[in-house]
Amino acid sequence: MGSRLQEFEIEALLGEGGFSIVYRARDTLLGRTVALKEYLPASQARRGTGLRVTPRSPRHEPTFQLGLRSFVNEAQLLASFDHPALVKVYRFWEGNGTAYMVMPLYEGQTLIEWLRARNAPAGEAWLRGLLAPLLDALELMHGNHCYHRDIAPDNVLLLDPARARAGSTLADDDAPHPVLLDFGAARRVIGDATQALTAILKPGFAPIEQYSETQHLRQGPWTDIYALCALLYHAVTGRAPIPSVGRLLHDELVPAATLAGARCSATFLRAIDLGMAVKPQDRPQSVRELRALFDGDALKPTVILPVLPLEASVEVEALDPTSPSNAQQPAAAAPEPPEARTVAQVRTPSSSQTGTDGRRAPWVPIAATTAAAIVGGAWYFATPRPAPPPPPEVAAAAAPAPGAPKTPAVPFSVLAALNDIVQGADPQVQVDVRADKPTLRIGHEPLRLRLRSSHAGYVYVYTGGTEKSHFYLLFPNRLDRNNRIEAGTELALPRPSWNITAAGPPGVNQIVVLVSRSRRDLSGSGIQEAGRDIPEFDLEDAARRWAGRESATSPFIGALECRAEAGRFVCPEGYGARMIEVEEVSGP
Repeated sequence: MGSRLQEFEIEALLGEGGFSIVYRARDTLLGRTVALKEYLPASQARRGTGLRVTPRSPRHEPTFQLGLRSFVNEAQLLASFDHPALVKVYRFWEGNGTAYMVMPLYEGQTLIEWLRARNAPAGEAWLRGLLAPLLDALELMHGNHCYHRDIAPDNVLLLDPARARAGSTLADDDAPHPVLLDFGAARRVIGDATQALTAILKPGFAPIEQYSETQHLRQGPWTDIYALCALLYHAVTGRAPIPSVGRLLHDELVPAATLAGARCSATFLRAIDLGMAVKPQDRPQSVRELRALFDGDALKPTVILPVLPLEASVEVEALDPTSPSNAQQPAAAAPEPPEARTVAQVRTPSSSQTGTDGRRAPWVPIAATTAAAIVGGAWYFATPRPAPPPPPEVAAAAAPAPGAPKTPAVPFSVLAALNDIVQGADPQVQVDVRADKPTLRIGHEPLRLRLRSSHAGYVYVYTGGTEKSHFYLLFPNRLDRNNRIEAGTELALPRPSWNITAAGPPGVNQIVVLVSRSRRDLSGSGIQEAGRDIPEFDLEDAARRWAGRESATSPFIGALECRAEAGRFVCPEGYGARMIEVEEVSGP
């Protein structure tokens, strides 16, 4: 202790987990005590000389870096939220080979500590008080296309500073003030990269789709809903749930309605049991649906439609409209399901062109049994749940007003849009990005990026500049349209045909590099290219597209372009993305 990180003086160790360390620290500039969290995955990295963190071996480097980017992205997203049930991030930075985030020092006890001290199940009234702010917080997160993925009794902190300092236990009649801790983003990325799932997931609270994402097992709001209802099940029954993989082929979980029927209302317990359905499509699909169940309403459930796995491709027959066999085709195809991750457009890509005039563009403010059970039981998830129609009055109430956005309204910002692109990426498409110089002198030093991808594809580079008052597609651009990248091969940008020099003002640029397995058509994204070397999104138009989006897919990444192969159009799905920061500073 006594070490110093930036303006923070380390005072004590508060906790140490498998992925990070949390310290109590003193903010010497603002004179306040804070919690400082350091990214340090014990299985991947170790403390080197001084404060520096290094991967344990070269083979750990890619996984360590994936977790690091996820840690930073989590900090950025948390910093953009403002909700009493979500951890507030004051600031974050990278240094010493790792990253840090600074948060308030919360005083209280976790829900699991409260339950153990009480030594009895919790009551419905108290749990409803706990539930309300957690549902609001999840709704805010999900509206930002962000999922917690690690909700459990030890990750819910109950705030009561006076009693916590006195060392006493919260009373039954105390109004609970919960805060969700420890997002599972870095855990998920490292788990996907190493397959060390037993060390990543909390068995009683992780739904089946967190063990292995497949065609019928995608993660989404229903993933957090399972974990939240499992938490409530534990609290109201006094026992932890059976792990979801143990329920896959023969479900022996005793329903909450059976165990706690004498203490809680049927409506409350039924909502918990429905939220813990093994099949993702049998659970409420949104916080709105779950809240309606707890309130005793009967909203029509949303059906999860299958999404193709990463390595699959969309194949569309190239139909000949003059063929008699195709003359009887319906006049209009069925509408695309709202859960589709991309929109496939049928077009033949034009040949790539690379600018050669050498013009210089300024940097515009720029475990094996589990796996077998999942695979063997895949048929179990292929059958959609029955969805009886709701009463007419409920259906009318649930319908959106004319012109209303199809997703929850989330304020648009360039940083939110950049984060959204990263959050929508598939971690199986690994992208590595490095800047030759992470700090650039304004007007003097050019930006140089080096990219690698685990999959062949096409590169798209987004940035908002230091002030985030612009939203640019840095690459491809009018000077260089050849954005192809081969798997495992380094691509250096910019190429000699163009150049980008820091233009200020002083600050930090967030740059997102997206590698798509298929070329993307950005013509419907609102990108403005005419007369510009570097394309740009109009912010007012971008805000409208953001508010009116109808799916979880970013409105700024375009639609998939298909390629013709032997009479079929093939569109490989999935993209990887990574965000880095480059600081612009004044100086000679």
